[in-house]
Amino acid sequence: MTSAVDHFSAKLAHETDASDVHAARRTGQQIAVVDVRSDGAWAQGRIADAIHMHYSEIAARAPQEIPLSTPVVVYCWSPGCNAGDKGALEFARLGYDVKLMIGGFEYWVREGYPVENADGVHRRPVDPLTGVPRIRTGA
Repeated sequence: MTSAVDHFSAKLAHETDASDVHAARRTGQQIAVVDVRSDGAWAQGRIADAIHMHYSEIAARAPQEIPLSTPVVVYCWSPGCNAGDKGALEFARLGYDVKLMIGGFEYWVREGYPVENADGVHRRPVDPLTGVPRIRTGA
């Protein structure tokens, strides 16, 4: 049983998900959300107010742009993309408290959280396979 406790404790220490990131931002927690994808992917859409820093640029840019005391969450496209892991590794090498957002941008969008692109900030409908659609009441 100890190996399972160790495994899941370590996993939760280094991973988060879209729901937890959204909740942390809503409650005002200071975290840097970093999109480590390509310029083209960033232009297509990203988490609103994320920082764009391709994983290959982290070693050079992060120390100048993100205080070492700021917790970092990185994401890439989806569960099928390992750019987030590459980005998290670079931040960890620099000494940051870093977590990988499992599910990536795909699950952020599918859960209906704010997405930004050249047209501004908007939300897509919640995918019922990944989240519970929100019922809007009032004005």
